[in-house]
Amino acid sequence: MVPGIHEGTRIVLRGVTRLLGQLREDVQTVRDRDPAALSRLEVVLTTPGLHAIWTHRLAHRLHLQGVPVLPRVISHVTRFVTGIEIHPGARIGRRFFIDHGMGVVIGETAEIGDHVTLYQGVTLGIYHTANVSAMRGAKRHPTLRDGVTVTVGAKILGAITIGEGAIVGAGSVVTRDVPPHTTVVGVPGRVVVERDPETGVARRVDQAQRHNVDLPDPVLEVVRCLHEKVLVLEARVAELEGSSGAPPSASTVRDATGTPSMLT
Repeated sequence: MVPGIHEGTRIVLRGVTRLLGQLREDVQTVRDRDPAALSRLEVVLTTPGLHAIWTHRLAHRLHLQGVPVLPRVISHVTRFVTGIEIHPGARIGRRFFIDHGMGVVIGETAEIGDHVTLYQGVTLGIYHTANVSAMRGAKRHPTLRDGVTVTVGAKILGAITIGEGAIVGAGSVVTRDVPPHTTVVGVPGRVVVERDPETGVARRVDQAQRHNVDLPDPVLEVVRCLHEKVLVLEARVAELEGSSGAPPSASTVRDATGTPSMLT
């Protein structure tokens, strides 16, 4: 009887030791990445990202054990308190850091590696919900490899993979896989920088080599239309100059749509 009690005590002590070690690691992660974190006490009492991660670990363990309803209730209360919503089914690695955190949403089948950083307003969501029954239970949220940084307001949608060490720029919308050690910006997300993982040296990516996603870019469309309009007007002005022998100082010409416009 006594040996059994001693063995049970050792198991409990090992579990408590691991838990305390993990808590200390989480606090140190915040201090290492947040310049505003001045002390451990301040971190523990005032960091909503840390609170969200701790409660998620509890909810995730209950979720894995098949406990009904309670994990979602914990997630719901945490969202109310911290502004951060993490589904109990999401898998999160070590040294995960959420800075500020308000508006962060992490879906059920999301997977997050080690040393990952998220800023406020980030969404790890699904691309569409056209056939909900077919998506239920399937992988439908992103996977973030080790060392990924997702900055303010970025949206990563669908069962895609963000490669190791990648950076997703503020406000970007990403729906395709991102190569490791690259920087993605824009709507749609485009790879604009590649980094050497050994040296850290970064180089810009040429337009022809950029990886685009299948979302319309409204700003790019406006710029393209304006560029085409300028070409039409330049051709018209050249035609008028050729016919008159001298450029008009102030004359009215018609653009491609037939609308009069004044050239000065």
